[in-house]
Amino acid sequence: MNTRRTFLQQMGMVGASLAGSTKWLKAAEEAGIELPFENGSRVLKAFPGKRPLIVLTSRPPQLETPFEVFNGDILTPNDAFYVRYHLAGIPLSVDTESFRLKVKGSVKNELSLSLKNLKEDFEQVETVAVAQCSGNSRGFMQPRVGGGQLANGAMGNARWQGVRLKDLLEKAGISPESQQVSFDGMDQAIIEQTPDFVKSLGIEQIMDGEVMVAHTMNGEDLPMLNGFPLRLVVPGYYATYWIKHLHEITVLEDEFEGFWMKSAYRIPETPNACLPPGQSPASTVPINRMNVRSFITSHLDGATVKKGEKLTIRGIAFDGGEGIKEVQFSPDGGRSWRTTMLGEDLGRYSFREWTVSYSPEMKGVSEWKVRAINRVGESQPFDPLYNPSGYMRNVVETTKIKTA
Repeated sequence: MNTRRTFLQQMGMVGASLAGSTKWLKAAEEAGIELPFENGSRVLKAFPGKRPLIVLTSRPPQLETPFEVFNGDILTPNDAFYVRYHLAGIPLSVDTESFRLKVKGSVKNELSLSLKNLKEDFEQVETVAVAQCSGNSRGFMQPRVGGGQLANGAMGNARWQGVRLKDLLEKAGISPESQQVSFDGMDQAIIEQTPDFVKSLGIEQIMDGEVMVAHTMNGEDLPMLNGFPLRLVVPGYYATYWIKHLHEITVLEDEFEGFWMKSAYRIPETPNACLPPGQSPASTVPINRMNVRSFITSHLDGATVKKGEKLTIRGIAFDGGEGIKEVQFSPDGGRSWRTTMLGEDLGRYSFREWTVSYSPEMKGVSEWKVRAINRVGESQPFDPLYNPSGYMRNVVETTKIKTA
């Protein structure tokens, strides 16, 4: 497809008004869902290119993946992949013939690259990597914190294909004095005073060759709501860095001073980015690599099983790129643990499936728990860690199960 103008047609089909109405993304399908925390009432809506997802806000779109989606293919389907925007002026169509990706700043030769250039003139690479919102699971924080009250579905795992950012910078010829690179997408603020959503990364991180400018997601063009036609992919890092609709790359000789790096998306400069409630951090650093997480996906909280039934319990685990070494399952609230079997390894940035066989022996309510350990020995805390922004939650998860 040479254009995503059909997105506009889809918007019209679902009754959207693109002229400033708060109903501009009214969806064709709507149902209710109750997330397991205070003020957790949400609706499910099918936005263009998406199946019904959990709606946090419609403008800008913040759509969470229903958790049962993760009990399927280890790759999250494109139409179920979560959506997170900061600015309400999102692109609704892109003319792929005229589109250009600009590489500028402290370079010998500024570049203006078409999609054809990117696909034909550079080596094509791929990686399987998890994109996870920094505030995934924020709704469970106690005490409550400000920000989007998300459950556990603001994450997804995909096979990304594109070109190395390193190759683009080498083509442009970066200055030896270069320190950082900033990234800007085509989404725009509605109010002039709102800072443009621009992020930055250090040169050393980029030149290791893993950061990618992706044009393909799970074998298809990027969905419009996930960044068509180009998206930055930063494996192992929280998705605040994964700029959607990427159209401008700027090489800098100084540290980037933009709002979304200097003021927003920062964590306490303390062990595990943790602070007691009510305290303010003495110093902060930009949020960076994801920590270790694991979930049970085969059984949702409150599910009922039968005594003596032979069960296969499964789930997922991931981290910021060290790779998952082991996943342990507890059927009794953490009193005993058993090692699970790990599934196919799709790479150190991917979800890793795990399974374990179990037959419940007693009737009643029990707490199933899961914890992952990565290759450098990092795991998950038994009690939730706290920070003022509700970022990086990775507690040992508990699923309450009734045995009948």
